[in-house]
Amino acid sequence: MTEIAIRPVAVPASLPDKMEYARALAASGMLPSQYRNQPANLLWALEFSDSLGLHPMAAITGVHVIEGKPSASAALISALVRRAGHKLRITGDDTRAVAQIVRADDPEFTFECVWTMDRANQAGLTGKKVWKQYPAAMLKARAITEVAREACEEALSGVRYTPEELGANVNEDGEPIEAPVQHLRRVQPGETDPWAAPQTAMQGRDYLHEAHEAADADAVRQIYREAAQDGAVPEYLAQIAAVGKAMAAAAAPAAEPAPAADEVVDAEVLSPEDDYAAAVADLRAAAAAVGLEDFEQGTEQALGMPLAEAPVATIRALTAQIRPAA
Repeated sequence: MTEIAIRPVAVPASLPDKMEYARALAASGMLPSQYRNQPANLLWALEFSDSLGLHPMAAITGVHVIEGKPSASAALISALVRRAGHKLRITGDDTRAVAQIVRADDPEFTFECVWTMDRANQAGLTGKKVWKQYPAAMLKARAITEVAREACEEALSGVRYTPEELGANVNEDGEPIEAPVQHLRRVQPGETDPWAAPQTAMQGRDYLHEAHEAADADAVRQIYREAAQDGAVPEYLAQIAAVGKAMAAAAAPAAEPAPAADEVVDAEVLSPEDDYAAAVADLRAAAAAVGLEDFEQGTEQALGMPLAEAPVATIRALTAQIRPAA
């Protein structure tokens, strides 16, 4: 696993300087997709890099927002722990990883976390391709982040989880990757594929940007509907839904749960488990209505991940894609 060194650097100091820097940098085609032509997102990264004491590029390339939550690779989390003065030790192989932290202010006690393939299997992780190809790296990453949260959460500055822990598909370095969308089975000549997104032009609209600029969660819901009708893929719809959820949460009274933004507001508030079960049930019903076969295999191929690991918003987005065919 690659280690990251954190060094003091000069960064734009004032807000106008940062805004100009973000506008200039946003034009680069080398940026991750969440920042490309998105100066507002880049400005957020600049502010976040300040809070972490990082160079802006370290935050842009090392911090990833998954459904509204900042996440970082295990390498960056390791660097933050060591920069705080704590000792971090990692050992392991393809079957077992051990991470230990000795705090600078409590050197007599050792925090320890152990991850084994048996534990990963119980957590439903070992079916992922990256876990099959790079078990040692994935075990070490899980051990590092878990022990860091337990021993020195204050050193992490809000980046408590890796992208993989938040449900993203990742490579061997823990960086998010976009899974290619595959279909249920080979489509025969003259047959349409109901799992595929409708081939409608996006009309040049940036629905995600519109969602960020929307007045409230109700407006985001309408944008979500229009994006789904226009053939947006599940991952893109999930990002729009996350914006709506954040708006709804900010507008709701503290004692009341915030409604979802992706057409799943029920009369009663569902627990996360019930919400997930309802999303799967809706997807199963939509698939049955159009006569799709091999539901488990088909959904895994269409989602780019096992159904059990998919976020609720992504499941809902896939349901919205195939439902018009029913």
